[in-house]
Amino acid sequence: MNLIRWQPFSELTTLREAMDRLFDDSVVRPWHVTGLLGDGAEAPINMYHTDEAVVVKASVPGIKPEEVDITITGDTLTIKGETKSEEEVKEEHYFRKERRYGAFSRSILLPSSLKTDKAEASFENGVLTLTIPKAEEHKPKQIKVKPRGVIEGKKK
Repeated sequence: MNLIRWQPFSELTTLREAMDRLFDDSVVRPWHVTGLLGDGAEAPINMYHTDEAVVVKASVPGIKPEEVDITITGDTLTIKGETKSEEEVKEEHYFRKERRYGAFSRSILLPSSLKTDKAEASFENGVLTLTIPKAEEHKPKQIKVKPRGVIEGKKK
């Protein structure tokens, strides 16, 4: 028989972690806004930049491209849409009901100095891709390093 040393504070740490998880799951991120569309949920978004543009990709499954509303006001991008129920099934006939239906809206702050009037959107397999070009002053500039003593092609 092995003896195990009792450490009372390790049990308190476990209780604290359990309470943190409880508050994180129920208060900070309610279950109905964790990326499922409907019930006021938000469309999950990836946003990154290249040398030429800022690219925003949003998952909007089950929505036709013409049913997505995209607006840019100032530096705020808003994507709205609605997922509609495909069929009428009586509530008592369900074994499991996890898919969400209804309107959704997602607003995010964009970096400054973008050419929002030149933005382009495409839609493929439930993924909306929005490409917004950067203004010239924010594109990376290449600076050539010249040897010491050489100015504008002339040697000193």
